[in-house]
Amino acid sequence: MSAERVLILDFGSQVTQLIARRVREAGVYCEIHPYAMTAERIRAFAPKAVILSGGPASVLEPGAPRADDAVFTLGVPVLGICYGQQTMCHQLGGTVSASEHKEFGRAYLEVKEPCALFDGLWVVGAREQVWMSHGDRVTELPPGFRVVATSEGAPFAVCADEARQFYGTMFHPEVVHTTHGAQLLANFVHRVAGCTSDWTMAAFREAAIARIREQVGKERVICGLSGGVDSSVAAVLIHEAIGDQLTCIFVDTGLMRAGESEEVVSLFRNHYNIPLVHRNAADLFLGKLAGVTDPETKRKIIGATFIDVFDEEAHKVGGAGFLAQGTLYPDVIESVSFTGGPSVTIKSHHNVGGLPERMKLKLVEPLRELFKDEVRALGRELGLPESFVKRHPFPGPGLAIRIPGDITPEKLEILRKADTIYLEEIRNAGLYDAIWQAFAVLLPVRTVGVMGDGRTYDHVLALRAVTSTDGMTADWYHFPHEFLARVSNRIVNEVRGVNRVVYDITSKPPGTIEWE
Repeated sequence: MSAERVLILDFGSQVTQLIARRVREAGVYCEIHPYAMTAERIRAFAPKAVILSGGPASVLEPGAPRADDAVFTLGVPVLGICYGQQTMCHQLGGTVSASEHKEFGRAYLEVKEPCALFDGLWVVGAREQVWMSHGDRVTELPPGFRVVATSEGAPFAVCADEARQFYGTMFHPEVVHTTHGAQLLANFVHRVAGCTSDWTMAAFREAAIARIREQVGKERVICGLSGGVDSSVAAVLIHEAIGDQLTCIFVDTGLMRAGESEEVVSLFRNHYNIPLVHRNAADLFLGKLAGVTDPETKRKIIGATFIDVFDEEAHKVGGAGFLAQGTLYPDVIESVSFTGGPSVTIKSHHNVGGLPERMKLKLVEPLRELFKDEVRALGRELGLPESFVKRHPFPGPGLAIRIPGDITPEKLEILRKADTIYLEEIRNAGLYDAIWQAFAVLLPVRTVGVMGDGRTYDHVLALRAVTSTDGMTADWYHFPHEFLARVSNRIVNEVRGVNRVVYDITSKPPGTIEWE
């Protein structure tokens, strides 16, 4: 995607994706690959720089993970982070030892000497906050290296070999707890490696369109449009590349939020003039879900029914050679373990899961190099409405997993009305963009209430709102009590069937974002 590419070799750190995000934010294209990447593939990748990630292993263990020695003979800058620093120093002739003084979490280092990583950020004598997570530490530097910063638990917290442009940090610059961490990485890719900021959405858009045209040729493409950001951006991008060779299929499960189906149809059929098949299958889905209470069974029913309906509509369209998916880079990364083998945490979040094999279609996945925030930036580049680009994530099974217990049309109507009020109040308060995801859950619980001097026995509604950067972890959003009181009052007064509202203050972990 870019002539200037940074290679990140993954040794299994929980925050390797953050390294890639920081490099991308600096305007430089990068990719994450397992540490076991062969010398041949490394050379073929032709990186302008290499970053070695952290990881849970110890270089002192037999068979410990190590980078191919080709990394150090390419003649390009190398940055080792935590375990990456340790294996670099170990492989180049230094010494790593187990430490009695381990460092986990916030720590402070002292800058001892100038260094290209520190330019414009840290000065000699400064004491800077960093984020550490290590037991072992480098105790003897390889030939050519010098120490440029120390910490209490790491005498070689930052080391440098300027002649070969090799640098090592015992701390993690990619995490927000490290002062100027993102700028340190920017210094590495710009000042040390000499990369320019040519990784832009305008450049990606142009390259992706050319690649789609080359891949698809004159064949037809069908796209499963869910109404979410990923599939929507993929559809608009592909349509810009091949025009009416693309047909979108929108399967309306009857499990969308209020007005969403109409919004999707209007935007793509009327605004973008993209050929769109709209199949209203609400009765079919609700019929199959009737009486089903187990959440995993609900998901399987919805997934299988979706595939049946999509396949049926695709055959009516006929002649397609490709299926478009909104696969993102985190999905690609998480489908391969850091050792290079299949991961035990393979994601299957897409509604179209299972379709390529069944329909014998080739895949076109134009977003597979992008993180979520980059997809939103591409959506803006393509002219998608801001309200559409910024919308919160919405689960594939829709409202079915926000109604624990059995699903009925009456419950769906109650939930839609309450959810609409909740999101409306969030937007009115100017809080929508500060929240990763907000939604209502209709609980399988009824409680006694008093309304109009009469007794009620109605549903309990739970409100959920979280902040997050990637959905992997999340914290509950701290609304002012006045806001919650206003929302509760509106819902109880305006939504028939609800007489009690509660707010979920569970973080992830131990909870999950969704209830089912």
